[in-house]
Amino acid sequence: MTTDPRSPAVGGLQGARCSGCSVTVYPADDTCPRCGGPADPAALQGTGTLWTWTVQRYAPKSPPYQVPPGGFEPFALGYVELAKGVRVAAVLDVDDLDAVRIGMPLSVTAGPGVPRARPTPVSEEGS
Repeated sequence: MTTDPRSPAVGGLQGARCSGCSVTVYPADDTCPRCGGPADPAALQGTGTLWTWTVQRYAPKSPPYQVPPGGFEPFALGYVELAKGVRVAAVLDVDDLDAVRIGMPLSVTAGPGVPRARPTPVSEEGS
């Protein structure tokens, strides 16, 4: 594949689907992790539910981590389960770490680095 599947220029989450065994994965890869056959690019649904999560309460080692100007703030990181059982690791953009719950609906967006997920307002669920 010529374009980085995590690039925001691609638009949305770009995964891959195996033409042999039909497994779908993220991030995209040219080869199926299950059977080793060829995989084709596939756009993934950007909504799902939180499968599991944790809170990063201490700053990662430097380098490559660079402390932001305001200092380190704890953050949540989780796996969001999309359609077809695809699980995407994402930073959870939530205001209250205590409000994070398994099964909560989330919208996932790709960008530089790790994807970001935010709670899905009720009006956006199922879209």
